Amino acid sequence: MTAIPESARAVLESNRLAHLVTMNRNGDPQVTIVWVGLDGDEIVSGHLAEHQKVRNIRNDGRVVLSIETDKINEMGLQEYLVVYGTAHITEGGAPELLQDLAHTYLGPDVKFPPMDKPPAGFITRIKVDRLGGVGPWAQ
Repeated sequence: MTAIPESARAVLESNRLAHLVTMNRNGDPQVTIVWVGLDGDEIVSGHLAEHQKVRNIRNDGRVVLSIETDKINEMGLQEYLVVYGTAHITEGGAPELLQDLAHTYLGPDVKFPPMDKPPAGFITRIKVDRLGGVGPWAQ
């Protein structure tokens, strides 16, 4: 597992949407947009239902996550973070995580999920293997 530098933590804790790539059983990539946050050195994302991304991670934990920032570097390139990692799924806790992330993504006073008694759902937990992209985290 790779330590997450502060520059990458700032991106992961921002309100920028993340593109999560998982692998379908036939080897094709599957991409979805997710909200992300940090729990220590793990990247977390909540899911109310067992969508394809959850099934894919149960089958193959290799994932890639990318997030575009709003910064332009000295060469004029848009900075972006790429995380190569290994994910696993935990049961439950999704509504609470999504409520926390909603404060970042939607605003401080929002209720999310916008329903009474949401399902317990699933949490994706990603351990970082390496970082890439364009930015101070890329070596």
